[in-house]
Amino acid sequence: MDSKPDAPAPAPAEDDLPAREAAYEKFVWDNLRRNYAGNYLHGMLGMTGFRLVNAPTFLPAYLFAISGSNAIVGLGLALQQVGGVISPIFGATKIEHRTKVMPAAMWMGGLARLAILGIALAGWFLPNDVTMFVINGIGKFSPRVTAILGFMLMFGLFMGAQRVVFSMLMAKVIPISRRGRLQAWRNATGGVIAAALAYFAGRWFIDANLFGNGYSTTFVFAFVLTTLGLWALQLLLKEPEPPTTRAQGRFRDRLRDFPELIRQDRAYGFFLLVQMLATSARIATPFYILYVGSSIGLDGKTLGLLSLAFLGADTLSNLVWGYLGDKTGFRLVLLFSLAAWIAATVLLMNVHTMPAIFGAFFGLGAAQAGYMMSAQTMILEFGERDDLPMRIAVSATAESTTATAGPLAGGIIAQAAGYPVVFGLSLGFLTVALLLLVVAVKEPRTARRAGV
Repeated sequence: MDSKPDAPAPAPAEDDLPAREAAYEKFVWDNLRRNYAGNYLHGMLGMTGFRLVNAPTFLPAYLFAISGSNAIVGLGLALQQVGGVISPIFGATKIEHRTKVMPAAMWMGGLARLAILGIALAGWFLPNDVTMFVINGIGKFSPRVTAILGFMLMFGLFMGAQRVVFSMLMAKVIPISRRGRLQAWRNATGGVIAAALAYFAGRWFIDANLFGNGYSTTFVFAFVLTTLGLWALQLLLKEPEPPTTRAQGRFRDRLRDFPELIRQDRAYGFFLLVQMLATSARIATPFYILYVGSSIGLDGKTLGLLSLAFLGADTLSNLVWGYLGDKTGFRLVLLFSLAAWIAATVLLMNVHTMPAIFGAFFGLGAAQAGYMMSAQTMILEFGERDDLPMRIAVSATAESTTATAGPLAGGIIAQAAGYPVVFGLSLGFLTVALLLLVVAVKEPRTARRAGV
């Protein structure tokens, strides 16, 4: 007699929370291979494209080339951060009560990618030799500059929202013991592609002015890669329904919950301060490449080489950061990355030879890769699961708030007092963040196991 296939296990009763938690955990492990692949492809391709946009080389250099103003470069980065101030909270209120968040991820991720395409199309189709208006102390605004600034605002808006959603997705489908190595390999392989593309973009796209605008060509490549990553995630990811979710709340009510969310977890509160200080240190980020241009000159070859250094360091260091984080927790990764950020900035300020500048950009790439991985992973390990979307939103909003004024202020300070003053302010923020991390922030993974 043929044996019949096993019937699917009955769903646990609604009031049997331990059984529902066990079923949730089983679903995660049963689908881990598929979800791991989906997150890997999404991260590898998505991070590749986003690196080209967010690296402190192409977009700052492009804005400066078409505007001639440090202040406009700072304004663009500030607008990008403004977009990320409120949108994480909005994103959290839209998903914290849902059992499935993938549909929201597709909308928010898709709109962020359209903003990259808009930056590329503005370079091809909008004039830069017509002045629309002038802001004293900042500069002249052409149709191209104005449109790119608008798309940078849009990019920040939807990147802030998608940060909450995609972090929530990873927390749902990837066990805590596997998150570091997942991020290590997806960032490393994505970094190889980004570093190679950055080098060739500098030499072959920008110097050759490919298709009439080498920068636009580079940003189209970024759009294609990030879109392919989003499609891969949609096709592969199987999302579980959590045993519990928070009741839907109004936007303004959730804003009022912020202080209590921070008060109830003191370690998270100090971690939030470290995030805000480290983000404030990005006041100098868009001016690294401009400082190089003022000291040794800048052409497409140099731009490509330093982009390779920055993104190549991202590639190599992610393997170290990911495995170290899985083994020890991500507090140590955060500590090492802040120290490396300080050392690389000091090197860039004081040694003006090409090998030293290459080494400084390599250090900056490794440091910022470590900061991003540790900040985004540590946040998943504080507090209760039902508060996770809003906790991610609080961190994203706090980071964006401190980062909003930074680039604009940095541009004005650079214009008035020079790049070394901006770099000095960045070093001050990083030093305070490092001291606070050492003194006041415990490793959340260890603290949770100890019941602290």
